[in-house]
Amino acid sequence: LGKGQGSSVDTAGLTGPSLKTIVTNILNLLLSVVGIIAIISLVAGGGMYMTAYGDEKRIDTAKKIVTYSVIGIVVALGALVIVKQVSDLLAG
Repeated sequence: LGKGQGSSVDTAGLTGPSLKTIVTNILNLLLSVVGIIAIISLVAGGGMYMTAYGDEKRIDTAKKIVTYSVIGIVVALGALVIVKQVSDLLAG
């Protein structure tokens, strides 16, 4: 390359997403993954409860799994709403 060649990048007409958009998309993805994991845990806890066959220890474990899964779903949905509201607030 000669002197001055390749030292600058031509970005005419190219615009990328803003930092706010990138962060919002990442947070939405992560919170969606958390929600999906919580729903899978809810189903697993329900299955464990149904197959406990009167075993009190398994029933208690299943109830805890279901309780924490519901809490996880509520937290994930609440966080998604907060992220959406903050994003809208920053957008103007």
